[in-house]
Amino acid sequence: MRWEGERQSDNVEDRRGGGGGGGGFGIGGRGIGIGTIVLALIGWGVFGINPLTIIGMMSGGGPAVVQQQGPAKAPPAEDKGAAFVSTVLASTEDAWSQVFAQANARYTPPRLVLFRGATPTACGTGQSAMGPFYCPGDQKVYLDMDFFDTLSGQLGAPGDFARAYVVAHEVGHHVQNLMGLTDKVDSMRGRVSQAQQNALSVRLELQADCFAGIWANKSQQARNWLEQGDIESAMNAASKIGDDALQKRSQGYAVPDSFTHGSSAQRMRWFSQGFKTGSVQSCDTFNAQAL
Repeated sequence: MRWEGERQSDNVEDRRGGGGGGGGFGIGGRGIGIGTIVLALIGWGVFGINPLTIIGMMSGGGPAVVQQQGPAKAPPAEDKGAAFVSTVLASTEDAWSQVFAQANARYTPPRLVLFRGATPTACGTGQSAMGPFYCPGDQKVYLDMDFFDTLSGQLGAPGDFARAYVVAHEVGHHVQNLMGLTDKVDSMRGRVSQAQQNALSVRLELQADCFAGIWANKSQQARNWLEQGDIESAMNAASKIGDDALQKRSQGYAVPDSFTHGSSAQRMRWFSQGFKTGSVQSCDTFNAQAL
């Protein structure tokens, strides 16, 4: 992926202690791995337990103390990792601005927050152990870039384009929020069974994967920056973070009714769908007969 020299977004906020901005807070006790993340998400999907509660219990730490955030700051110019995500974010801005303009609408981009450990958000306290996430309450994507090391080292999904896919997926959730889809799914919470709610969550997540594919399509048309193996790298990442793959890694077996993001095969299929078509209409996971 030939990303260096491309435009970088100004919508990046650096809250990392060493990179300027507020401090946030650390997580006490032993380190938290991908297994903890999976168990937290299973607890949320099956029992409705706040994943932050489970993560706190399993990390061995007590209540965390949140430090006041300082003024938002841009990442240091010499930070190559931050430059990469800033470049990817800029490409999502260009791609979705084009898509929205074709529909006679205006795209409002999200901000991307870089943090370490934990940080306050409009959706509650975000922790790095949750992985990258989007908060519709403040329209921000939150990313602890240590997740990229987990993605590459522990999950076996290396490569710049795998990392770019992760960012594009979270921006996909922002697009859903702008389209009103997030509110529609959230409004069903408590009105349907847990299994039905999980099924709706899967369709929401798979659509975000498809939207990431649209970004890949549009950004390639605009920049011609993909290299051999890049799409395969993104597909590999999609397969490694499927619910079945994560659950089997954590507990040795999968529980389909507890899936909230979709299986590896489903995630790969919908990313590929978006990349091949570049069409929002082709990403209608909610009316799809088969996922």
